[in-house]
Amino acid sequence: MRLLFSALIKLLVGALLVAALLFIPAGRFSYLGAWLLIGLLFIPMTVLGTVLFIKSPELLKKRLNAKEKLGSQSAIVLLSAVIFIAGFTVAGLDRRFGWTKIPLWVTVFSCVLFLISYALYAEVMRENAYLSRTVEVVEGQKIIDTGLYGIVRHPMYFASVLMFLSMPLILGSWWSLLCFAPYIFLIAARIISEERLLLRELPGYGEYRKRVRYRILPFIW
Repeated sequence: MRLLFSALIKLLVGALLVAALLFIPAGRFSYLGAWLLIGLLFIPMTVLGTVLFIKSPELLKKRLNAKEKLGSQSAIVLLSAVIFIAGFTVAGLDRRFGWTKIPLWVTVFSCVLFLISYALYAEVMRENAYLSRTVEVVEGQKIIDTGLYGIVRHPMYFASVLMFLSMPLILGSWWSLLCFAPYIFLIAARIISEERLLLRELPGYGEYRKRVRYRILPFIW
């Protein structure tokens, strides 16, 4: 019951925060992009959380824990939050003042990418029982090299980049996309820091890194 209560509170607070960051700068509730993003973000999140609560409560508990142990990772998480707040606020202001306009087909395509990123998240969580929101190595952790982990070493981060870059386009703001763009570099810094830890503390990770050469994007990086 404590886990369920914690999950529901975080879901509610998250939804209210996103709504405030979008509707207050926009100065109106008639913001279709905002309603669309809130639905795409929190409906699948609720479904996924429910499945985890029933089938894998320990994994859900890990996903709810966002307290980083490494100082460098805490800084990256903080900067990510700043990007998130700035990007949503700018999107709301863009809606209010009409700075930019995104074609409908771009919005539709971005919605599809967003749902694909959620599907990737779900698949990664199905494959990796050690998955956590924080960078850590737990006792008994083993290398996962099947499925998506056989293609790239950090499929979850690929999904998060896809999600973050599709959100401003769903909201209909090119300026918001510029705000979200630095997230790519934060994820790159997080991966480099995480791999140092994995090489040091996770047996077999060096061999896995030789087998799977690319971090998040095949043939590129």
